[in-house]
Amino acid sequence: MDDPVREVDNAAAAVVHALADRGESLAVVESLTGGLLAAAIVDIAGVSSVFRGGLVAYATELKSSLVGVPADLLAARGAVDPDVAVALAEGGRVRCAADWCLSTTGVAGPEPQDGKPVGLVFVAAAGPSGTVVRRLELAGNRLRIRIGAVTGALRLLADRLHAEVDGRPASRAG
Repeated sequence: MDDPVREVDNAAAAVVHALADRGESLAVVESLTGGLLAAAIVDIAGVSSVFRGGLVAYATELKSSLVGVPADLLAARGAVDPDVAVALAEGGRVRCAADWCLSTTGVAGPEPQDGKPVGLVFVAAAGPSGTVVRRLELAGNRLRIRIGAVTGALRLLADRLHAEVDGRPASRAG
């Protein structure tokens, strides 16, 4: 799709409607997207039956104190890591009492962070049957990377919901 905003809107609508049909709830924990994921979700009419809320844990220490990411994991690997994305999603799911939680962490630029390149993003989806994480390698300016992360997170959850409907087991990596 050429229009990234339309792509986000379509992905958010698909997730919100699927969760509403299932009677399930959603929360988010965001780092590099800084509230953009929550904003995309709440733009969808009828979202109040699905969306519980979320946390923006931009500073590394808040990932531990607010969301429960192990401090030793953050110290050893930094904030941009697949296991950190998993811990963010799982911590947010518990703290927001939601059926599902999406998380985003990565480097939006303009400079690399802790040796991680600009555009490296991890998104995770925690749900009733476990957690999956997906690595994204995005290009563009800060806004394009952040929008790409939002779309990537929503697609991950849509794929997960679709897989559960089809009865396929969900894998940890996507």
